Amino acid sequence: MPERFGYRVKRLLLGPPLVTARLRDETLSKPVALGVLAPDCISSSAYGTEQMLTQLVPVVGLAGFALVVPVTGVILVLLLLLTLCYRDVVMTYTRAGGSYVVARENFGPHVAQVAAVALLIDYVVTVAVQAAAGTDAVASMLQLLFHTDLGADKLWLTLGVVCLLCYGNLRGIREAGRAFAVPTYLFVLAAGLTVLVGLVRLATGTLPRLGEADLHAAGAVPVGAPGGGVLMGASLFVLLRAFANGGSSLTGLEAISNGVGAFREPRGANARRTLVIMSVTLGTLVLGISVLAWRTHAIPFASGSPTVLAQEAHLVFGRSGFGQAMFAAVQIATALILYTGANTSFNGFPFLASFVAEDAFLPRRLTMRGHRLAFSNGILLLTAVSLVLLLVTHGNVTRLVSLYAIGVFTGFVMAAAGLARHHWRRREAHRVLKTAIGALAAVASAAVVVVFAVTKFTEGAWAVVLVFPLGVWALIRTNERYRAEHEALDAAPATASTATRTRNVVLVLVDRLDLAVTTALRYAHTLRPAQLRAVHVALDTAHADQLRKAWAAGPAADVPLDLVDCPDRRLHRAIADLAARVSADGRTEVTLLIPRRSYGPVVGRLLHARSGDSIAHAVSRLPHVAATIVPFDVSAAIRAHRSAPGGRPPAT
Repeated sequence: MPERFGYRVKRLLLGPPLVTARLRDETLSKPVALGVLAPDCISSSAYGTEQMLTQLVPVVGLAGFALVVPVTGVILVLLLLLTLCYRDVVMTYTRAGGSYVVARENFGPHVAQVAAVALLIDYVVTVAVQAAAGTDAVASMLQLLFHTDLGADKLWLTLGVVCLLCYGNLRGIREAGRAFAVPTYLFVLAAGLTVLVGLVRLATGTLPRLGEADLHAAGAVPVGAPGGGVLMGASLFVLLRAFANGGSSLTGLEAISNGVGAFREPRGANARRTLVIMSVTLGTLVLGISVLAWRTHAIPFASGSPTVLAQEAHLVFGRSGFGQAMFAAVQIATALILYTGANTSFNGFPFLASFVAEDAFLPRRLTMRGHRLAFSNGILLLTAVSLVLLLVTHGNVTRLVSLYAIGVFTGFVMAAAGLARHHWRRREAHRVLKTAIGALAAVASAAVVVVFAVTKFTEGAWAVVLVFPLGVWALIRTNERYRAEHEALDAAPATASTATRTRNVVLVLVDRLDLAVTTALRYAHTLRPAQLRAVHVALDTAHADQLRKAWAAGPAADVPLDLVDCPDRRLHRAIADLAARVSADGRTEVTLLIPRRSYGPVVGRLLHARSGDSIAHAVSRLPHVAATIVPFDVSAAIRAHRSAPGGRPPAT
C-alpha cells in the first residue's frame, strides 16, 4: 500500500520512525546530570539580579544598587531552605514527577492537580522566559560589540528559537544527550570568571563604574530621585516587589526532583549531591552578580538589552581585544544556557502531562508517543501556548517574570507540605526536624506566592491568579468525565441483558449505483442476514427515479431498493427513524452498512461531502442498531483504471 502524503512529509522532516523496542531509560552520571538538569536553574542567575533592579532603581534611585545585595541575601536564605527540603524529596521519592508525585501520594489525586497546574504553567513560562532572555543576551552582544540594535527582530528570533526547539524535540532529541550538558559548564565557567575577576578588581580598586550619562542613556529604566529616595520610596511594598522579581532566580530548583529517575544507582544519593552542587553554584553566581551590580551600577534597560550581566562583563574585562573576546564568550555561553534551559521544558512538560493523563486528569492522547518516541502532542501543545505567550508579552522578560513565580512557588509549597505530611505520619529518626524543614519551606513558599500575587497583580500576575483555579477545575472535570465513562462501561456487562435478538436485518444505504455500493452489497451477503434491503433517501425526486430504473436493470436487482421520502431534507433523521422502526418489533437487530468513498485528503475535503461518519454517529445512539462503514478507495480505483490497457478516466 502506498504511504500517505502526510506520512511521507513527516518522515522527510523527522526522519525514519523509531521502533518501540528503542524506548529505554538512560541513566546519568552526576556530572552529566548536573549539565542536563540544571540549565533552567543556573541560568536564572543571568536575569535574577536584573529583575530586582527593575523594581528598585526607578523608585529609590542609586540606593537601589545598594539594596539589591540585602534583597539577594533574603533570596539566598530561601534558596537554602528549599535546598534542604528538596534534598529530602529526592531521597524519599526516587520516581520522576517531583511535587506532583509528592502531592498525589500525600494529599490524594485531586489536591495533586494544584501541583500539576503549577508545574504546567511553570514549564510554559520557562520556555518563554528562557528563550526571551537568551535572545536578550545575543542582542546585548551585538549592541555592545557592533552597535547593532535588533529592535523588533528580537521577538522573531525568539519565536524562531522556540520553533527550532520544538522541531528538535519532535525528532527525538533526548534529555540525556551529553551535548546539552556543555552549555551549562560553559556558562558556569564564563559567568564564574566574570564574578571572580570582577571581585578581584573590586578588591584592588580597579573595577570601573558607569557614569551619570550611562545611567540616563536612551532606553535605560528611569533612575529615581537621588538623596531622599530611600526614605521616600523604599517602602516595604517596593522591597517586596523586588524580592518577588528576584524570586525568579530560584526557578528550576525542582528540575532534579522531576528527573531523579534518570540518575544512576543509588539514585537518591546521587540526586541529592547534584542538587547541592547546583544550589551552591546558583547562589554563588546570583550573589556575585548582585555585588558587581552594586559596585558597577549596571543599569537595566526597558527593552531587556543590553542586560545587566552583559554590562558587568563589558566593564570587568575591559575594551581590549582580549576583553572583547571574553565579553563575547560570556554572552554566547549565556545565550546557549538560556536556550538550553528553555529546552528542559520540552522534556519536562510532555512527561508531566503524560503522568497527569495516565491519572485521567488530562486527555489520554497526551500519553501517546509519536513518530520518534517523543510525546509529540505534549511538545506541540507546549510550543503553541509558549508562542502565544511570547506574542502577547512581545518577548519582554520583565513582563514574563510577572507570570513566573506563582506557578514555581506553588509547586514548592505542594512538595514541601507533602514532605512534611510524609514525615509526620511515620515513626523515624529525625522525624521532627524533617517535618519542621518541610513545614517551614511550605510556609515560606506560600508567603512568596502571596507576595507575588499582590505586588505583581496589575503587571500580569492577575492572569495566573485567574488561570490557576480554572486549570485545576478543568483537570478535575476531565477526571470526572473519564470516571463517569469508565463506570458506565464497566456497569454495562452486569446490567445489560445477554439475550440476543433472533433476527438480523441489513440495510445498505445507497446514494448512487457504483462500485462502492456493489462492494457494500457483497459484504452484506457475507453477513447472512434474515433480510437484506437497499435504502435510498429521496432528497431529489428526479434522481431517485433514475436510480430506481438503473437499480432494476443493474447487477443488484435481486436486492430490493426502498425509496424513503425526505421532504424536509433531514437525511440523518430519516435514516435514524427508519432504523428505529425496523428494530421496534422486539426481535430484530439492524445492521446499517454505509458505503464510504475515500478520496485523496485535499480532493476529498474540497470536492466531496463526507456524510457517512455523521450518519453513523447519529444512528449509534439507537439501541439494537449497529452502523458499519464500508470503505472504498476511489484514488486506488483511479490508479487501477488508468494502469489497465487502454484505461482512461471516465468522461462523466
